[in-house]
Amino acid sequence: MLINSYDKLVELSELYKSSLDKQKKKILVCAGTGCIAGGSLDVYAELKRLVEAKGLLVDVDLEKEEEGVGIKKSGCHGFCEAGPLVRIEPENYLYLKVQVGDCEEIIEKSIINDEPVDRLTYELDCKNYKKQEEIPFYKLQHRVVLENCGHMDAESIQEYISHGGYQAAAKAITQMTQQEICDTLEASGLRGRGGGGFLAGKKWKQVLAQKESQKYVVCNGDEGDPGAFMDRSIMEGDPHKVIEGMMIAGFATGANQGYIYVRAEYPMAVERLNIAIGKAKECGILGQNIFGTDFSFDLHINQGAGAFVCGEGSALTASIEGERGMPRVKPPRTVEQGLWAKPTVLNNVETFANVPVILLNGVEEFRKLGTPGSPGTKAFALTGNVVNTGLIEVPMGTTLREVIFDIGGGIAGGKKFKAVQIGGPSGGCLCFTKQHLDMKLDFDSLSEVGAMIGSGGMVVMDEDTCMVEVARFFMNFTQNESCGKCVPCREGTRRMLEILEKIVNGNGEASDLELLGDIADTVQNTALCGLGKTAANPILSTLEWFRDEYEAHVIDKVCPTKTCKGLMKLEIDPVLCRGCSKCARICPADAITGKIKEPFTIDTKKCIKCGACIEACAFDAIKEV
Repeated sequence: MLINSYDKLVELSELYKSSLDKQKKKILVCAGTGCIAGGSLDVYAELKRLVEAKGLLVDVDLEKEEEGVGIKKSGCHGFCEAGPLVRIEPENYLYLKVQVGDCEEIIEKSIINDEPVDRLTYELDCKNYKKQEEIPFYKLQHRVVLENCGHMDAESIQEYISHGGYQAAAKAITQMTQQEICDTLEASGLRGRGGGGFLAGKKWKQVLAQKESQKYVVCNGDEGDPGAFMDRSIMEGDPHKVIEGMMIAGFATGANQGYIYVRAEYPMAVERLNIAIGKAKECGILGQNIFGTDFSFDLHINQGAGAFVCGEGSALTASIEGERGMPRVKPPRTVEQGLWAKPTVLNNVETFANVPVILLNGVEEFRKLGTPGSPGTKAFALTGNVVNTGLIEVPMGTTLREVIFDIGGGIAGGKKFKAVQIGGPSGGCLCFTKQHLDMKLDFDSLSEVGAMIGSGGMVVMDEDTCMVEVARFFMNFTQNESCGKCVPCREGTRRMLEILEKIVNGNGEASDLELLGDIADTVQNTALCGLGKTAANPILSTLEWFRDEYEAHVIDKVCPTKTCKGLMKLEIDPVLCRGCSKCARICPADAITGKIKEPFTIDTKKCIKCGACIEACAFDAIKEV
């Protein structure tokens, strides 16, 4: 199957689509990392075994038009809270939390008799949702980048081509000039989806303008933010879309080499990218004389060692070169001197995945979604204290309220919303106000309140979350991930962490709050790279919106949410205590004393707040006050 022209690609697309239509039933088993951890590969194997036992043809070759049942390992379906997930087409049934023991019923009812397995479908407020698109979690989204994830075999180039795959690249390479591609991308208003939102078309034009004969395209798949997994899911579920976007970038800017930098913690993404690259080379889509032209392009995968700082452009390119991942002073910028000091297009996974959509559907279609300043959609990893966790994609400008309460189903356990952490450690926290819940999620709106989209991680926090501890957690992460090159970040993050640990351990002073704010401002204004400049964001935002919690910790010596063990105070209720002495016998600090059959007491100066006595007491007499 050699694809050496645009016409050949279109011909094969029609053939593969026709062959897929012959698959009267399709079983799509989620094989994203989350569902695999829940046992989805065992479900896949059992479904395949049962279908074969029924004498039905599986693994249908798309080169031939044969009838059968298509059983596929798809990418992430998004509804991670309910995995492992299985989708049945053409009925579009979605089955949740599927186990091996459910497979026989699925085959008998849904494949043989065209009936849903009701007990495996989604239910909300006594209403049963059989079809995936009817479930509120999906119905309120608008999937563009994630359109194919969960709807096709993630490892099949044939299925990708049947969905119109590589037609945008073929159009660009055979029918457009480099300038036309860059102009189209700039007119679309596509902004980089991995951080500050720089215009992708403008960046590409800057690389195109460079006179160097050797240029590079680099895809940043180093998704290091806690709670973020959008890029991972795209690489796992639709790797060819990323490759196609990079090919277009290569042709548009005059680059013939591309590098995908992926975290080594993403083995499934690495495996599927390698499979996709191998199959694209077999078809002639990657390599020499692509689509019968004189354009050549090749791709390489580099696995990062997990350093958060390598999400920064210059640190990432240094890591690819075999150097220690550390940022450098700019200028020169990456577009002028990036990988091996050559002009480099550097965008993240989601940005590249948007490019084929724009070229295939047109600028106007792309700009129908989103806001004038932030067109298109954005994928978010919705996690934390929310009912429906998972991977979502919504138009830019969607409000926090819509994401958290409509798509996310509200706060878990019926508790109150308190804050949401957006964009990883650098994103900042937003407080619970009507203004913020109805704020639009786009680059400009978030910037106005001191936050940023970042990579798209979204961690929801409820009323029981201690915001001082949240700031300490993120500062601990950032301090550990600091490369140590510049003094403000290396020393500033350490000092801020020390102060936060002092506060959560009950030793904070009122003067610490002013000192914490001063250090945060200094680090923000003097650090070398983006990691350092944004490291203090969680502190600055929590100090602004939750200062009362900080003051409770340092002045009243209490944690309002009773999260911080260092501020825990235990007391024995003399009415409930039976004087059994079990708490005293188990206390490792000898902080509990008393006489048998009389109420015991706790010496708070000796108490180490381990909580062992609470677990040991059979009468619930020991309380935190």
